[in-house]
Amino acid sequence: MDLVIRNARIRGQETRVDIAVDRETIGAVGPKLAGKGAKEIDAAGNLVAPGFVNLHLHADKSLLGEVMRPNVSGTLPEAIEITNEFKRAYDPKEVAERAGRVIEAGVKNGTTFFRLFSDVGTIGGLRAARGLLLAREKYSNFCRIQVVAFPQEGIARDPGAAELLDEAIKEGCDIVGGLPWYEYTDEEARQHIDICFELAKKHDLDIHMLVDDTDDANSRSLEYLALKTMREHFHGRVTASHCGAMAGYNDVYAAKVIDMVATAGMTISVNAHINLVCSARLDREPRRRGIARVKELLARGVNVISSQDDVNDPYYPFGKPDQLEVATMIAHTAQLTLPHELEQAFDMVTVNAARAARLADYGIAPGCRADLVVIDAPSVHEALRLQPPRLHVVKNGREVARSVLKQELGRF
Repeated sequence: MDLVIRNARIRGQETRVDIAVDRETIGAVGPKLAGKGAKEIDAAGNLVAPGFVNLHLHADKSLLGEVMRPNVSGTLPEAIEITNEFKRAYDPKEVAERAGRVIEAGVKNGTTFFRLFSDVGTIGGLRAARGLLLAREKYSNFCRIQVVAFPQEGIARDPGAAELLDEAIKEGCDIVGGLPWYEYTDEEARQHIDICFELAKKHDLDIHMLVDDTDDANSRSLEYLALKTMREHFHGRVTASHCGAMAGYNDVYAAKVIDMVATAGMTISVNAHINLVCSARLDREPRRRGIARVKELLARGVNVISSQDDVNDPYYPFGKPDQLEVATMIAHTAQLTLPHELEQAFDMVTVNAARAARLADYGIAPGCRADLVVIDAPSVHEALRLQPPRLHVVKNGREVARSVLKQELGRF
């Protein structure tokens, strides 16, 4: 055994267990496993979970807050305008450096899988994508990274973007991104979705779109995306982020669309941090929360996840990034505070997100990839409540980060 984590609490088990790792894979899980590992970690009764999964992070824009002018309106259009000022002169190495700082922070906080969005379009060309591809290569020993080719300026309203998306995929991007609601008309939004599906089928890639990220309840691209997913038999391969217009749907239409999303096997990523900040800017009090209908989605069996999205950029001035904080934020925003709902919130940054990424080897069981995080808390409830240190982070069976408390003069 190359690594053994002793005295671990894992979800769904009453007694403490040991987790034995052979090379990159979990070999055994059970109480007091015999033998000794080349390296041993004492979890001391703390919670051990599979590594966190963050499926929506605009890493190319991360930390622009350190150098940008203020977003004085706090709105999405001004955030896009500010970002464009930088995109025109992006240097891939500089993008990789900024993204790397955020990736490192995420790994220290227990995230072992990232899906990074890179703007692709006629303003910035392929510079952002090339930067995140560099970061993917640099950090491959510490986490797994997918890069999304994302048309931030649209496709129909940005002639040439479709060709650039195709080129970005040929250069190594893993996921086809989309932003259909940003097009000028409903017809062009549907064209946008059709083009993304053609690219996905051509290259056999999954799809992750930002959908109806607006307070306008008349924004209906989610309905067409669900229909297209069913018609193209892409069940389980499509994720839609935000879907904030759902907050303004009438109840009958909402039930219809939620049923379509469930039937299509889609994932909805509700990124509470950014939705709370950017949504409802034009509302009078009381302002809506501006998020998708999380409890209704869960009740219908939709795979719901939550992601960090932004880290100190024109859209959002905060962000660690830390998926445990993300889980607590969605618990607040969607009012998931009952015991079973806390478990659902934790699922949104672990098993649900892994399902959306189609990670067949995710979990804590023999044969699963040894991507693990030891959290300084005995349970999901206490982890969400305390937001404690991640004591150990293991990727592919190798410890890649740890948290150490130093004691001096009898005091911490």
